[in-house]
Amino acid sequence: MEAEEWAYQRPYTSDAERQAAFTDWIDWYNYHRPHTGITGQTPASRVTNLSEQHT
Repeated sequence: MEAEEWAYQRPYTSDAERQAAFTDWIDWYNYHRPHTGITGQTPASRVTNLSEQHT
């Protein structure tokens, strides 16, 4: 993961605020951000055993 994409994306007023932003960023990173190393797919699209797939 690249800290520049979330930790230093904008100024935060506290470390707690920065940590709270991480949850949203990790969702974006895994479910919405295309990754060139996997032909523009998202990491989540490549996983076959996600819990929401086994309902």
